[in-house]
Amino acid sequence: MASAPSSTPRPCRSGDPHGAVGIHLPRAARDLVKILVTGPFGVGKTTLIGSVSEIRPLHTEERLTEASCQVDDLAGVRDKTTTTVAIDFGRISLPGEVVLYLFGTPGQERFRSLWDDIAYGALGALVLVDARRIDASFDVLGLVEEAGLPYAVAFNAFPDAPRHHTEEQLRTALDLEPATPLVTCDARERNSCADALLALVRHLIDRHTPERR
Repeated sequence: MASAPSSTPRPCRSGDPHGAVGIHLPRAARDLVKILVTGPFGVGKTTLIGSVSEIRPLHTEERLTEASCQVDDLAGVRDKTTTTVAIDFGRISLPGEVVLYLFGTPGQERFRSLWDDIAYGALGALVLVDARRIDASFDVLGLVEEAGLPYAVAFNAFPDAPRHHTEEQLRTALDLEPATPLVTCDARERNSCADALLALVRHLIDRHTPERR
């Protein structure tokens, strides 16, 4: 399984992260692309968008209550105390005049009615997966495929995640097509998250580039 290549060109930054200087689009921005950041509950979507966004990210997090614990599956995420109830939103500028608008989805089934609206107009999706609970990703992958969105899969490198799986085993477990990018990332690290997004963008470009004759 691929990891973030250190030689990857770094995203352009317009000012300090989350600061007032960086709120405006770069003058050279040409391609504005909506990207879905999705995955199961507690996989790190909010963290990833917060790490990589060049503007102050929008989060719609609320505290988990006793009532929500009765309907949300907390297996593997017992320490989680908040959850996204609408969307996460951020922006990152990439080399080549490309700007990605990142829309993070809620991970629970009870917010399923929001999913189609958030996904509308997206060109692709970055699906975050937790190696400790791979089966939690099946429903989200199904939604992405039903929507017809090209996607890349990024395993978020939780400290206690198993490391013994091979790429072939992970691809088989997730039933991925050979061309689907599969990478690892650390949702807490800006460069690592940017590399995962670049893997998705390259995949989108490859899908839309006519074959040379």
